[in-house]
Amino acid sequence: MALWHKNRRGTITGALALTAAFALSACGSSTPADTGASASASASGSAPAAAGGVQLVSPGKLVTCTNLPYPPFQAKDASGKVVGFDVEMIDLVAKKLGVTQEIVDIDFDAIKGGAALSAGKCDVAAAGMTITEERKAHLDFSDPYFDEVLGLVTKKGAGVATLDDAKSKNLSVGVQAGTTSLDLAKGKGIEAKEFKDSGKLLLALQSGQVDMVVQDLPVVVEWMKKPNISSAFELSGQVPTKAQYGFAVKKGNAALLKAVNESLAGAISDGTWTKSYQQWMGAAPVSTPKPTS
Repeated sequence: MALWHKNRRGTITGALALTAAFALSACGSSTPADTGASASASASGSAPAAAGGVQLVSPGKLVTCTNLPYPPFQAKDASGKVVGFDVEMIDLVAKKLGVTQEIVDIDFDAIKGGAALSAGKCDVAAAGMTITEERKAHLDFSDPYFDEVLGLVTKKGAGVATLDDAKSKNLSVGVQAGTTSLDLAKGKGIEAKEFKDSGKLLLALQSGQVDMVVQDLPVVVEWMKKPNISSAFELSGQVPTKAQYGFAVKKGNAALLKAVNESLAGAISDGTWTKSYQQWMGAAPVSTPKPTS
């Protein structure tokens, strides 16, 4: 893990309209999921529940919006429970508030545009999400907790190490919709094919729909742990973007943001962050975020 420890998901801004049919599926984290619970408070018009001075959308729960699958940040294990690096970090926030974390799986567009948080579908967003100026218009971000590096994946022996190489060879490029990978491709003048989630992106590569994919490096490394993938494909290049990931809350939710930052600072200071990083990333971090709260 040389460059890839230094840290996903990118831009295309604009708050998205949420329809009454806004769909979400609940997935268990530290406790089994209670489907639809996160929407009950806002749907009934009742006041959100308070925990440790923080207003929450569902009593006794810190509801987290994410987009699955996104290992090693969040993905279902064999039992169907959602686990990962982001999950463990937000579990610490839930513990601080005296509640348990519940995870809801929704489209990334609804997360990054602030629609899910604004509509009371969840309290916090944890989705390996890159902090951008555009997103700051719709979300309040925590202190950075991970550095972003993107990985390029091609068939073995393709000899394509950069997006410039891909462009010169007229190769088709796949990215996850609404991410920094899409922005990177656009910046190179590449009209990338967009896929809804990381699972569909990988399938597109395997089925030959695209010649190269661009994805967050930790996700690529997780892919390469599978023999059927690593035998046919390779990490052909890395792109450090100098961007960072952050957790997000609804604009103006200062009390919850403070709790998130304090929990994150504590985890960094006492070594919990490093221990979790080593578990989920498979190596020691090159650098550690500096606590600012």
